Amino acid sequence: MAKKAKAKKKGKKPHKNKPTSKKYTKYKISGDKVTREKSCPRCGPGVFLMNNKGRLYCGKCHYTEYEGKK
Repeated sequence: MAKKAKAKKKGKKPHKNKPTSKKYTKYKISGDKVTREKSCPRCGPGVFLMNNKGRLYCGKCHYTEYEGKK
């Protein structure tokens, strides 16, 4: 005789809380203005520089600024 496969439970899955998006850590609120860390000097306002391991980088025009050793 062959064994029957166990039936899986069906129904609603338990709710899991998702982590908050990290994009809100990049902005700062000063008074009524919301500002971003640094914008690209070549591309102008609206294009922001990525901050990564001691350098600022623009993904659009590939502009890079290195932070000096302190």
